[in-house]
Amino acid sequence: MTDLDATRAILADLIGFPTVSSDSNLAMIAYLAERLKAAGARVDVHLDETGQKANLFATLGPEGPGGIVLSGHTDVVPVADQDWRTDPFVMAEQDGRLYGRGACDMKGFIAAVLALLPEFAAARLTRPLHFAFTHDEEVGCLGARALVEILRAEGVRPAAAIIGEPTSMRIIEGHKGCYEYSTHFHGLEGHGSAPERGVNAVEFAVRYVARLLELREALKARAPVASPFDPPWTTINTGALVGGVAHNVIPGKARIDWEMRPVRTEDADFVKAALARHCEEVLLPEMRRVSPEAAIVTEVIGEVVGLLPAERNEARRLVMELTGANGAGTVPFGTEAGLFQSLGMSVVVCGPGSIEQAHKPDEFVALDQLAECLTMLERLARHLAGPAAR
Repeated sequence: MTDLDATRAILADLIGFPTVSSDSNLAMIAYLAERLKAAGARVDVHLDETGQKANLFATLGPEGPGGIVLSGHTDVVPVADQDWRTDPFVMAEQDGRLYGRGACDMKGFIAAVLALLPEFAAARLTRPLHFAFTHDEEVGCLGARALVEILRAEGVRPAAAIIGEPTSMRIIEGHKGCYEYSTHFHGLEGHGSAPERGVNAVEFAVRYVARLLELREALKARAPVASPFDPPWTTINTGALVGGVAHNVIPGKARIDWEMRPVRTEDADFVKAALARHCEEVLLPEMRRVSPEAAIVTEVIGEVVGLLPAERNEARRLVMELTGANGAGTVPFGTEAGLFQSLGMSVVVCGPGSIEQAHKPDEFVALDQLAECLTMLERLARHLAGPAAR
């Protein structure tokens, strides 16, 4: 069986685990752990506080600092209300493409890594090779945030990390942060015929969104000179506004789900301070004139730092050597890379498949992309091997 055949078979298994972020990933983690242990890896599984999610961190080769991390998240986005031509959790193959939820984001990379385990295990590794597979990347990088803290506490200090998100095998050295929030409005219900006697939570939520839109425009003028990102400024997006029960009822509750993608932390501080002033000086006084108990509460879903381009980057140099690329770029979407960078590692994002296919119905990864990924990983095995194994 070729490495590509093995990758195809493993990917079929991985797609078969319906690891939507709202559900458990334990079955997939157990599958990954079994394969890694069979290859001789030292495997640690870290459960979250619910006991229904887990991260996996495993190592082949010698103990000590200076190793390389291959990292991927195990969770996928939902398929509800999407029009799939086939069962999203049963892999389908057509015209050189492998279809299924998570095929490119990012079980294709994980499958390629597992397919190369025999070669990694056979190599006389001169540096540790680590495997980090996390939970809940799609809902705030919750797993990676926990894993990085565990590695920090245990003193595990790899030198470099390759995050296998779908980049069409381009090397990515930078991306914006991803800060996600849910802002809750608590007003006062009443009959729709007397709006002045209630506190309409939806209307105050709309005014909050209006302030978000003003700040979104203001951020354009704050774009750093020579920003490497597209667009070059920090962005804001309103993802959802939920509230109300009927045409004739003053809604007492509302919720806004929103995010920003900061190019620097100062922009995030600017936005949060401006919103706090707007709530304290404008919205809340009006709400509390009618109902003293009225409130606006912002819940932090996740504040995930970006990946900052660095002048010296071992991971960039290494992956350029492995792939033959002569440069690296940036992307607008977020990953777990910045969290690993915060641990002191050099980090790049590079993996099979296109982000254009992620989160959509009929998600797929092309076989030629998996073949390119396998070539990179095969070269990594040789790079990490002692002279006698080359």
